[in-house]
Amino acid sequence: MIGSPRYRTHSCAGAAGAVGERVRVAGWVHRRRDHGGVVFIDLRDRSGILQLVFHDDAPEALRGAGDLSPEDVVSAEGELVRRTPETVNPELETGEVELRVDRLEVLAETDPLPFSVEDESQEASEELRLAYRYIDLRRPRRLRALEVRARVAAAMRRALDAEGFLEVETPVLTRSTPEGARDFLVPSRLQPGSWYALPQSPQLFKQLLMVGGLEGYYQIVRCFRDEDLRADRQPEFTQLDVEASFVEPPELQALIERVLREAFAAGGVDLELPFRRMTYAEAMLRFGTDRPDLRYGIEIRDWSGPAAASGFGVFEGALAAGGVVRAIVVPGAGEGASRRVGDELMEEARELGAKGLVWAAVEAGGTLRSPVARFLEGLAGDLGAAPGDLVLMVADAEPVAQRVLGSLRIRMAERHGLIPGGAWAPLWVVDFPLVGWNEDEGRWDPLHHPFTAPRPEDLDRLERDTGAVLSQAYDVVLNGLEIGGGSIRIHDRALQERVFALIGIDAEEAEARFGFLLRALGLGAPPHGGIAFGLDRIVMLLTGEPSIRDVIAFPKTSTGSDPLTGAPAPVAPEQLREVGVRPTV
Repeated sequence: MIGSPRYRTHSCAGAAGAVGERVRVAGWVHRRRDHGGVVFIDLRDRSGILQLVFHDDAPEALRGAGDLSPEDVVSAEGELVRRTPETVNPELETGEVELRVDRLEVLAETDPLPFSVEDESQEASEELRLAYRYIDLRRPRRLRALEVRARVAAAMRRALDAEGFLEVETPVLTRSTPEGARDFLVPSRLQPGSWYALPQSPQLFKQLLMVGGLEGYYQIVRCFRDEDLRADRQPEFTQLDVEASFVEPPELQALIERVLREAFAAGGVDLELPFRRMTYAEAMLRFGTDRPDLRYGIEIRDWSGPAAASGFGVFEGALAAGGVVRAIVVPGAGEGASRRVGDELMEEARELGAKGLVWAAVEAGGTLRSPVARFLEGLAGDLGAAPGDLVLMVADAEPVAQRVLGSLRIRMAERHGLIPGGAWAPLWVVDFPLVGWNEDEGRWDPLHHPFTAPRPEDLDRLERDTGAVLSQAYDVVLNGLEIGGGSIRIHDRALQERVFALIGIDAEEAEARFGFLLRALGLGAPPHGGIAFGLDRIVMLLTGEPSIRDVIAFPKTSTGSDPLTGAPAPVAPEQLREVGVRPTV
C-alpha cells in the first residue's frame, strides 16, 4: 500500500511480517484501552488493525496515547514484537504481533463522532449514516463491500479483455428514448427549449458500436432511471454492459458464464458451470415468477382436476370462470398451524391480489386439519405432502393464482427457515414472450425493450398471433434476483419498423425518436446481441447486504435524496434563466 516514510513504512496488516524491525504505521484510532501505566491502541487502516502498546519507558508517547480519542489520525513508530502466547488475539490477522511505540505523532484530532465506528452493532439511522457517509465508510463492513466491488469489477474487465472485447465509453448526455422508466432530463443552455436525457442504459449506442465494426464491446457504466426506489434500486446505478457481433444465444451465454465465474470467484464464491436453463413459461408455471429461487423447492402444483369434483363451491366457481386451482406444500409449516394462522395467511393472499386462500395442515396418516377438510379428499397424496406439512391453495384466474402462490412461496421459505445458507443457484431464464398486453393502455408492450429480436421461426405470426411470439431474450437469475438481462437484437431495419408498429410507434414517431438507429440498421448492421448486469446487485449478494445502498460509496435514500450534500436542492433563479427554464414554485 502506498505511503510516504514520513507517515508510514508499512500498512497495519503488512507490518505483521516485520518482527524485530523498526516500523512506522499510520491510521485511525479504532479503540483505546488504558491499563494504568500501559496503554493499548488498536490502530486501523484499510488493510486491517494492528495493536500498538505504549509503556512508561517512552513517557512522551505514553502521555500522548492517554489523550487519544477514537478516530484521531496518528502516526506511530517503534519496534514490532511478538506477543506472549497468552496475549495472542486469534480474531485479528495481526493478532500474534504488536508495535511497541516510542514515537507518536497526532496528525488530526476528531470532533465528537455522530456514531460509533468501532461498535457496528450500534446501528445509526440511515439518514444519519448517509449524512456522514465518510464516517460510515470507515466501518470494516462498509469497507469490505467496496473492496469486494473493486475486485469484482476488475475480474469482469480481465475476463472480457481476455476474450478480445474492447472497453468503450458511451455518452452520458443523450436524447430521451422510451426504455421503460422515466428519464432524468438536462436542459440545454446552447439550444434553449431542447433537452438532453441521462441514459437509462447504453442500449442504442452499443448497437451502433456493433454497426461500427467493433464486434466485441463492454463497459462498466453508470445508468440513470427516475423511478420509485426500493432495496435493489437507486436513481443512479452501475452495470456491466456487453455486446458482441455474429453471435447467437448459446455462445453469448457461455461467454457470460465464464465472466460471471471469474467475477464471483473474486468475491469468494465458486459458481458451477454451466448454469441451469428454464423457459419463461416453465418458470411461471412452477414458481409463479420469471426469477425463481432454486435453492429450495415448494413448487406450485395443479389440483384443478380433483377440485372440479370436490363439491366445494369456491373451487367450482373459479374453474367455471376459466380459472385454476393451484397449491404449494410448505414442509414442516403445518405443525401447530391454527385457524388464526390460516386467517392471517388468507388476509396475506388477499393483499397479494387473490380472492381468498384455502389452507390445510397434514396430520398423521395423511388426514387434514382445515376448515374445508371435507372437500380436500386425496389432497395430501396428490401433492406428496407429509405429516407436519402445510398446503396453501388459491382458486382464481391462472395469472393471479401463480403470482400469489409465487409470492407466498418466497415468504413461507423465509419465515420457516427453508432457504439453505451458503447456496448459490444461477439460472438462465429463456424464451420470453416478445410482448405483453397492456390492459390500461390497450396496446402491446415489449417485455424487455423494443430492440429485442423475435425468434426467427415466429416472424410469420408477428402480426396475426402476436401474444404467442417468443423473443430471443434471456435473463440471469441468482437466488431469486435478476442480476442480468439481455437479448439478440434486431439488426434488420424492416423488422425493427414492424416491431415499432406492433407496439404503437408509427413511422413518423419512429423516425423522430429512432431515425439515427434505423439509418444505421440499413447500412450494414451485423447480427448482434448482448446483456447487461447489475454490478450493485451482484456485490450485494456477495457481501450478504440487504440493500444495494450498502455497496455503493455514496448512495441516495429511498426518497432519492442525498443527506450528505443536500441534493436535490433548489438552484438560483439566474441559473434557471440561463438554460431557459421558468421556475414553477
